[in-house]
Amino acid sequence: MKIIALESSAVTASVAVAEDERLLAQSFQNSGLTHSATLMPMVADLLKNTGLTLEEMDVVAVAAGPGSFTGVRIGVAATKGLAWPGDKPCAPCSTLESMAWQCAHMGGEICAVMDARRNQVYCARFAAEHGGLRRLTEDRAMGLDELIQEIRVSGKPQSLVGDGAALAQRALEEASLPCILTPPHLRYQTAWGVARAALELARMGKLTSAAAMAPSYHRLSQAEREHMSAEKRTARELGAE
Repeated sequence: MKIIALESSAVTASVAVAEDERLLAQSFQNSGLTHSATLMPMVADLLKNTGLTLEEMDVVAVAAGPGSFTGVRIGVAATKGLAWPGDKPCAPCSTLESMAWQCAHMGGEICAVMDARRNQVYCARFAAEHGGLRRLTEDRAMGLDELIQEIRVSGKPQSLVGDGAALAQRALEEASLPCILTPPHLRYQTAWGVARAALELARMGKLTSAAAMAPSYHRLSQAEREHMSAEKRTARELGAE
């Protein structure tokens, strides 16, 4: 099964082509340029350089969240655009699970963490077993204090992966909890991890169509939060009259 995968959920942008568990090619960029300007050219260049075509791909995969609201939207929109003309099945992958797949060979517990701002992180924990992953938690937005308490209950060392790994490391070390910061080449989001997560979705029969695919933000955007806050203020003011 050939999978083309896109990753634009955070500051890095990445595109990969994999055949089952084997990575055929990957392009990775951490230049600070906007994903709207870089992602599709990366797709075109990767296919050209490998001599492959979009028609040869069996699945189009994307990191569908959590992550940057803008980055996730760009990735999902690009994936829809690639899949729609040929009616290709799509794999909307968890960003956190995709990152964990990069460390599945390490064994032990993996804590995938992204900085969600506002004193929160996006987080999910996994057990790496025999080269595979077993979920210990769902993806969620949570405070670092909640994460510390959860890991204290686990009592096991955590391999930290993700752009929030250093943030989590400081918090865990201050709480005297054992953790390992994975090296940079394994720590950050890559499309290879997305392709590997997509393969699992395909094996479980959980692929979807381009029309049905949607981002998974796990938290309201700042604009939505501000809108709700404004509505609550208006309701209070009207109630006081």
